Amino acid sequence: MRSTILGVAAGAAFLQTRATLPEAWQIAACLAASIACLIALRGMVRAAIAGALAGFAWAAFLAHLALAPQLEKSDEGRDIDIVGTVAKLPHDFGQGTRFQFEVEQVLTPQTEIPPMLALSWYRAEDERLQLRPGERWRLTVRLQRPHGNANPHGFDYEAWLLGQGIRATGYVRAAPGNGRLNAFVATPGNVVERCRDLLRARILAALDGKPYAGVIVALVVGDQRGIEQPDWDVFNRTGVSHLVAISGLHITMVAGMAALAMSQLWRRSFFTRAQLPLLLPAQKVAAIAGAAAALLYVLLAGFGVPAQRTLYMLAVVAAALWLGRLASVSHILCLALGLVVLLDPWAVLWPGFWLSFGAVGVILYAGVGRMQVAEGWRGSLRLAAGTQYAVTLGLVPLTLLLFSQVSLVGPLANALAIPVVSFVVTPLALAGSLLPAPLAGPILLAAHAVLALLAWALDWLAGLPLAVWSAPAPPPWLFVLALLGTAWMLAPRGWPHRWAGAAAWLPLFLLQPSHPAPGSFSVTAFDVGQGMALLVETRGHRLLYDTGPQYAPGQDAGSRVLLPYLRARGIRRLDSLVVSHSDVDHAGGALTLLDALPVDTVSSSLGPGHRIVQAARRHARCVAGQRWEWDGVVFEMLQPAPASYQDSDLKANARSCTLRIAAQGRAVLLAGDIEAAQEAALVSGSPEKLRADVLLAPHHGSGTSSSPAFLAAVQPAIGVFQVGYRNRYRHPKKEIFERYGELQIRRLRTDDAGAITFEFGPDLVTSEYRRAHARYWFEP
Repeated sequence: MRSTILGVAAGAAFLQTRATLPEAWQIAACLAASIACLIALRGMVRAAIAGALAGFAWAAFLAHLALAPQLEKSDEGRDIDIVGTVAKLPHDFGQGTRFQFEVEQVLTPQTEIPPMLALSWYRAEDERLQLRPGERWRLTVRLQRPHGNANPHGFDYEAWLLGQGIRATGYVRAAPGNGRLNAFVATPGNVVERCRDLLRARILAALDGKPYAGVIVALVVGDQRGIEQPDWDVFNRTGVSHLVAISGLHITMVAGMAALAMSQLWRRSFFTRAQLPLLLPAQKVAAIAGAAAALLYVLLAGFGVPAQRTLYMLAVVAAALWLGRLASVSHILCLALGLVVLLDPWAVLWPGFWLSFGAVGVILYAGVGRMQVAEGWRGSLRLAAGTQYAVTLGLVPLTLLLFSQVSLVGPLANALAIPVVSFVVTPLALAGSLLPAPLAGPILLAAHAVLALLAWALDWLAGLPLAVWSAPAPPPWLFVLALLGTAWMLAPRGWPHRWAGAAAWLPLFLLQPSHPAPGSFSVTAFDVGQGMALLVETRGHRLLYDTGPQYAPGQDAGSRVLLPYLRARGIRRLDSLVVSHSDVDHAGGALTLLDALPVDTVSSSLGPGHRIVQAARRHARCVAGQRWEWDGVVFEMLQPAPASYQDSDLKANARSCTLRIAAQGRAVLLAGDIEAAQEAALVSGSPEKLRADVLLAPHHGSGTSSSPAFLAAVQPAIGVFQVGYRNRYRHPKKEIFERYGELQIRRLRTDDAGAITFEFGPDLVTSEYRRAHARYWFEP
């Protein structure tokens, strides 16, 4: 059975790497081949192959069902009137509210839209928006097909939408017809979500203004969106972020408490003379109570993968107790794995799946040949320490693969945080959210006070110089080697030279970032939506040109796109950061980057009082004529002219830092947001310096840039447009985009290609992320 289930998981995981889905006849052929394997083959190989084929076919079938609801392209961006219900917990993000909406009726004639939408409702000034799960609303919305930023090592928003069953996103339009039709529509899902909403509201009311109220909410109802980014940074650096979710330990604790309480009450027949144990053994009743409590808690938690894993394991144990057929823990884990993959084949895309099942697998492997019963508090402490040691050691290769960093203070932080969060904060938070008002407030305040003390200790640990070890994401062969070394170190007692397994970790920890050859350079234009951000790399130096937009308070391209990429590459510092000008779509992520990693020099056209200038270790103004050379690659600033800083009425766009980078007879021109006037000045002043193979289209391809004379002077082979999908400025303008085409310039758009990488050497090599890493859910 274990081989079959592991095969099913492998088959489902393999599908998620495919660029296209198999057709119906191919799915049927996989199922037929699976049955043939069961008939023709023998042993574990038969079971594994049959499971893999069946898992691939099943995942493909579910993918076809999930992709079937589509928004027509002709319906994108037009007003559509709909009626439906608020399906999940809404989230207030400052300028408005984000929520999922289940469509019941489309009022606009001859229009079909998917049944589940992700919507944003932006509030007007002084307007109060209060949406609650289960409410029925009539709304006027504008929608678009699923689309997210596509970058190496970045979050795949389109895959997440697919897994959530969401096939269109959009926003609510201000319209007189918008209004609440019913205060509550009773369905099982709405009842659960309304209960989650009530619990969240109670916690936030009792902890109004408290810094860690969002963490308490996450521990009770699984909604992590209220946790501030600085707190996440501390939790990640100390390796305790798994505790800020409703983890398997928390669910098991609740289930155990419910089972124990029911067992005691049943044995005493609820203090009556009914003699209930004679009708049904207390052990079976306790198993039902524990499983039911786990189910209730998992529903309140939002049904995440770690919670699912624990629920299914507890359900299998409860069923085994009832049937009198107790299975091994490894069988239970495999059954839970199979259920998760069968119900949600996209779970394999997320780190939580691998970390959750990996942690339990490590515990089982490390326990082979070490079965021991904890006697007394010393024995319990020794057992807990051994388990924590095994999990910490066993997950190091996986953690480096997924996050490109591992917390060195994690063992100490977890030794402190696990008992505090699991046995103090979480029980207090649950009790405070469920008890009547007179008791709820003080208990929740006590939970917050304990959590605040823990956060203080974690913050101190996170601030230590060697709190985190960072390394590039390892290639597959190196990851496998490190896994083998880990298995050697955690092998049963008596295994020879277990310490020697650490040698397999050395390549993992000493891995260095890749870099271009001497005299060559690379440029990566990130897909940051409507904004600019490009990383320039030479043999020994790195320069970042612009930092992308700010999406919302506390969320910007620096944290969402750039830092994950830099960490996965093992890039720990930047030699230079160029912020072309002050517009938020260019400077939005700069402060996040300056706070997260050392930057030697910041160059910009910003004034001396700007926050970015104040945060910089060293700042220099961009001025035409600046020139330097790194590793045989020449950098030259062409714009702005020194006199431009004397004109206080000049637009920020006009002072955009314009940088040309050249080596081996090839060049790229990064033009920022310059417009026709600055283009004309460059053409008249130094046309010979404008020639470039690749041109970053000025001002995203706006109608005020990319003049014919400028394009004739640059003579690019490729024009890059860093634009957001269906952006409100309609960049690039149609006439500008066509102008590039008429001049036989190859046009690349980040909203279509994702991140674009250019390698400048003897040849110019181009790579588009959405083509090189195509997935079946990407928008064609």
